[in-house]
Amino acid sequence: MEMSLESLSKEELIALVNKGKQSYSEVRIAELEDENAYLKSQLAMYKRMQFGQKRERFEGDPAQIALPFETPVDQIAAQEEILKEKISYVRSRPNHKGRAALPSHLPVEEIEIYPAGDLSAMVCIGKEVTEELDYEPARFLIKRYIRYKYAAKNGEGVKIGQLPERVIDKGIPSAGLLASILTDKYQDHLPLYRQKQRFAREDIQIASSTLEGWTKEALIKLEPLYEQLVFEIKTKGYLQVDESPIKVLESEKKGACHQGYYWVYHSPLDGVVLFDYQPTRGSAGAKTMLESFKGYLQTDGYAVYEKHGKGKDVTHLACWAHARRYVKKNSMQSMAS
Repeated sequence: MEMSLESLSKEELIALVNKGKQSYSEVRIAELEDENAYLKSQLAMYKRMQFGQKRERFEGDPAQIALPFETPVDQIAAQEEILKEKISYVRSRPNHKGRAALPSHLPVEEIEIYPAGDLSAMVCIGKEVTEELDYEPARFLIKRYIRYKYAAKNGEGVKIGQLPERVIDKGIPSAGLLASILTDKYQDHLPLYRQKQRFAREDIQIASSTLEGWTKEALIKLEPLYEQLVFEIKTKGYLQVDESPIKVLESEKKGACHQGYYWVYHSPLDGVVLFDYQPTRGSAGAKTMLESFKGYLQTDGYAVYEKHGKGKDVTHLACWAHARRYVKKNSMQSMAS
């Protein structure tokens, strides 16, 4: 039965208004709490996307320092106390153990220094030793092989000294120079054009095409080592595999690039790593390495790995980092909804 407001007393009207206000306040508080929880989940997600690693956009790096948007009150008070202590307390100087010793495997050049003047009336009572780390820049030199010829006195035949085997037949680079070029290019990431500039500083003019030809020939000589590495990595019983994109310069069009992929195979048991370049991310990219593999294969959830993981004598292992990422993402989406 509906109640007429005209029939209510002043006290009843006040009680009715207060009851309505209370109901509205409870509903509004609940709405604000839901909105606050949603905004907190969104903020947490954006902080991970902003400060976390790019490959883990929904799973930030635990070591990454985040901005203190929500510092608790008690933590602020504790920080203020620490600051007061630092201001009023003079910290004692730590016991410095001195600089680290220089590597013992390096050759030592000793330079003896005697006091100036006449020392004939004096006796040596000791010495002080000071060491510094020096560097001699790499130097270029010419190896000139002079092979002498000998002819038999009776005119039957001629002998000549045997020329050492060379990496590039009839080429001028030695094995040491080729090793330096490859190390600088692939280990220290020094492009060939910069190495060419370094040659030019020593007044050694070498064409870019010549450097590229030397590099190609040296890599051909290393193919047996690569094939052995492929054979060993395929015989491992436990492999971790992942692929990573890389921009590759076009040889026919200056400045243009195409997308290539490094397929990385890692054997955790002995730390052996193989980088296998392929122009594609499709199943053909991993076919050569994984087609005959037997053992434990650990990868992310990429479909290509799923196919090889179902092979005979293959146990497919998942990646906890990727699994954690999606669990975290789903939990955040559940909180937001």
